[in-house]
Amino acid sequence: MQSNDARMLLRTAVPTAAVGVIAVVAGAVLGGGKGALGAAVGVLLVIVFMGMGLAVLQRTAKSLPHLFQAMGLMLYTAQLLLMLVFVAVFKDTTLFNPKAFAATLVASTLVWIAAQARAHMKAKILYVEPDQAETSRPRAAESAT
Repeated sequence: MQSNDARMLLRTAVPTAAVGVIAVVAGAVLGGGKGALGAAVGVLLVIVFMGMGLAVLQRTAKSLPHLFQAMGLMLYTAQLLLMLVFVAVFKDTTLFNPKAFAATLVASTLVWIAAQARAHMKAKILYVEPDQAETSRPRAAESAT
């Protein structure tokens, strides 16, 4: 993983984890131990799924840049559908509070997406590789000057 990829992951995971801590505390206050557990499972699920998605997206950007936008749209759609499946599967569970789980899942996902958008806007990622620009410059233009 390159340093800018690690920085992107850090800038998205930290705000999501902070929201997760707040959600766990709120879940504990409102729902007891099961509420805290539901919130913890929700935020961990978001961090794992979205983190893996970010890693896949960065790898796609490096190896298949022409598929980057389509892959991003497909990946986010798949992640949100997978989250919806988890909410549907665990809606009647007695292991943890499903309302705390669902609320934390939604809140953490929104924070992750917002933090990822902000981190991407703040990143200084080159559009053109400097080495490639130097080697692809035509020599005839240099000799004419």
